[in-house]
This record gives sequence, structure tokens and C-alpha cells, in this order.
Amino acid sequence: MHSSSPHTSARRPSRRLVAGVGACLGTVLGILGTTNVAAVAAENASEGPIAPPTAAVLTPALTADIDTVAISAPDAAAALSAAQTSLESAEDLQAEVTASGLELEGQPAIDTTALSDAVERLEEATFVPALLFPALAEEAGAHAQAVDARTVEVAQALEAARARKAAEEAAAEAQRQAEAAAAAEAQRRAELLAAVNTPAGARAYAQQLAAERYGWGGDQFSCLVSLWEKESNWNYQAYNASSGATGIPQALPGSKMAAAGPDWQTNAATQIAWGLDYIQRAYGAPCSAWGHSQATNWY
Repeated sequence: MHSSSPHTSARRPSRRLVAGVGACLGTVLGILGTTNVAAVAAENASEGPIAPPTAAVLTPALTADIDTVAISAPDAAAALSAAQTSLESAEDLQAEVTASGLELEGQPAIDTTALSDAVERLEEATFVPALLFPALAEEAGAHAQAVDARTVEVAQALEAARARKAAEEAAAEAQRQAEAAAAAEAQRRAELLAAVNTPAGARAYAQQLAAERYGWGGDQFSCLVSLWEKESNWNYQAYNASSGATGIPQALPGSKMAAAGPDWQTNAATQIAWGLDYIQRAYGAPCSAWGHSQATNWY
């Protein structure tokens, strides 16, 4: 990041400029003085001996001539103020870019060297021939215009960088929230799994699912409780070594329960979902399945 050093109005006048202005002014005064002396001598020639001009004769003429070559203070102040404003705006923006810590696309530096020099020349020009001022003001105006254009470009680049940062932060926050939600859901599922994998939790889940999915009320659920109490004691890890029947509904083989979910070996809810579907398809309702089990010792 490059930035020209700030310039203040309290600068030491340039010796070269002061000397030039002094020489120029001396020449102007000399010419005006000689012209006035010659004019007075010519006027008095017809009247007698030439007498030296007095201060009263020279002063009004010299004062009028000096006023015509002195700078116009309002114009000078306006030119200097405009250039200083451009310079200060550029330097303030450069400081803002540095403070933001953002990386801007393109070239973020604003070269204020030429404008700073032009401002310095205007600040030092406290009394110069009027012919010099248009050139100084025009030079400062051209540099100020170039700096203003770069200031606009850098300001736009800074806003774009801020927008990118805001978008990145929003995306990061959205990702964080998504991860937090996923973690919360995983925790909820883990808690539900831990609850449903107990005999009491399995019975509660079976009663809820039987009512919601199949419309079975308390009488049917009572038969279901008796049936699966006999088969597995509502233990999702139950396994019959002689037949290979597995889980709460004692599916044979246990891999049949994969139709209800890939976690059939570890999740009582998956086993219950499969078992209720099997009862509905094979017997229509839990009490019919319970009656068959009582008569044949299997269902």
C-alpha cells in the first residue's frame, strides 16, 4: 500500500519561488517607476526645469499597477481549497483501506505525489504575478481530477471487498448453523435410540406407531404386548440360536428386517416398524397374531 505523506499548510516557503517572485516584482516596480518619472518629466518640460518627482506623485500610480499584478485572493483560495480537499480525501481513503485489513482487487494505492507538490506550490505562492496563477491552478486542478478518479476506483474496490467479506462471513455462519443443527439432530436421534432400545421405550414406541400408522387401539396393543413379551421380552438384541429368529418380533431370518431400515440390528424402532407391518400383512391385527401364537406356539 503506497500513500503520499500528508501536506499541511504550514510549509516553509520555497527559496527558489520567493527569489523568482522578488526578481519579477522588482522588475515590474522598476518599469512602472521609470514610466511614471518619464511621464512627469515630459509634462513639466514645457513649464520649465525638470524637478524630481515626489513620493506623492509616484505612490498612486504604483499602487494601481501593483494591484493589477497581485493575485486574486478568492481565486487562489478556491484553487487551493479544491486541491487540498482532493488530497485529504485520497489520504483518508488510504488510511481507511489500511485499517480495514482487506485485500482489494487491482491496484489499491492512490499516487498523490504530483497533487501534493501542486498543493505545496499553491500554498507557497502568497504574492506572485497574476499571469503565473492560472498555470498553478490548472496544474493543481488536473492532478486533483486524476486523484479524484483513482479515489473513486479505490472506494469502489473497498466496498466490493467489504461485500465479499460479508458474504464469506454469512456463508461461514450458515455453515456453522447447519453443522450445529446436524449435531443437534444427531444428539436427538441418539437420545431417542437410547430410549427406544429399552423394553419400556420399545413398548411406548410400538403403541404410538400402531395407533398412528394402523389405527390400532388399546385392545390390539394389549395383544401385541403379550405376543412380543413371549417372543423376546421386548429385547432388540434377542436371538434364538436354534432357529435364528432375531430381535423384538423374532424375524426369521433377521435380515428380513432390513426392509425397514439398514440399522435393523441396532435399532428397536426399525424392528418394531418391520414387525407391525408383518403382523398387518400376515394376520391383519395383533390379536389375530396373538391367537395364532397361542394355538401353534409361533406366528
